[in-house]
Amino acid sequence: MSDRWFEELAAVTEFDAGGVRRAPASLKSMIYSALVQAQASAGPLLSLTEVKADGRDLCVFEDAVAAMPVGEPLKTKNPCRICHARVLGERLEWAPIFWPGCPYAKFHNE
Repeated sequence: MSDRWFEELAAVTEFDAGGVRRAPASLKSMIYSALVQAQASAGPLLSLTEVKADGRDLCVFEDAVAAMPVGEPLKTKNPCRICHARVLGERLEWAPIFWPGCPYAKFHNE
């Protein structure tokens, strides 16, 4: 990527109330997706059953997968890869994502 791309990104980045530049929600979403994909390619993710038992938030779709009577290997997959929230989150700046526990909703509702 060229410096020009970063300069254009900085030009459209908004400031918060304290005058600090905030990264666009779509950029946060793309970074999150890339990090989880890299983590998944390095080995299995933590099972959604374990994540839920640890008291962490799951989105409505992750919660459904965690409750399914399927083997734990399936529950270590990343359901966000096929979720419409990820697609919207990476492509829109104000994506209409509202369900609790979804990291993409958090990025867009900050």
